[in-house]
Amino acid sequence: MNFKISPLALPELLLVEHERAQDERGFFAETYKEKDFAALGLPRFVQDNVSRSAKGVLRGLHYQLNPCAQGKLVRCARGRVFDAAVDLRRDSPRYGKWAAAELSEDKPRMIYVPPGFAHGFLALSDGAEVLYKTTAYYSPEHERSLLWSDPAVGIPWPIQGPSLSPKDARAPLLKDAQTNFEFAFPL
Repeated sequence: MNFKISPLALPELLLVEHERAQDERGFFAETYKEKDFAALGLPRFVQDNVSRSAKGVLRGLHYQLNPCAQGKLVRCARGRVFDAAVDLRRDSPRYGKWAAAELSEDKPRMIYVPPGFAHGFLALSDGAEVLYKTTAYYSPEHERSLLWSDPAVGIPWPIQGPSLSPKDARAPLLKDAQTNFEFAFPL
């Protein structure tokens, strides 16, 4: 099976599409193949995570500081989510900008979010299940959050008044967020 990548509105955020063999019995898909991902220039992953959320739950915007910054390969295995990421690399021409896409069980695609970006998603269906691979292990002491509703970022989340964890509800604004990410100009 083949993988195809294309950039989102922020070119570092990649939409990863894959094939799916489907018939009346169901479907089969390869969602990750290390050698194919390496050939596309994508990194290795070290940890898999899963999250199930009720409709209206917003998780994020989360990130980890260096040296434990995480890249994430995110897909929705059940239901639908609005998935968003924000550039937190202070010298980036896109600092504070965001991009988003809808992920669902019906579309064979994922989003790669590189280190240096805050990431979050909003469950649009009941029982939305999100699976994601990370390029670094979870490190509680390096974990940080960005306020999901920061007007300086301006993500147009598709529902008002989402259900939040206490940590996400009190996350700092972009102007107060702790970051240590550097932007490297492409050669």
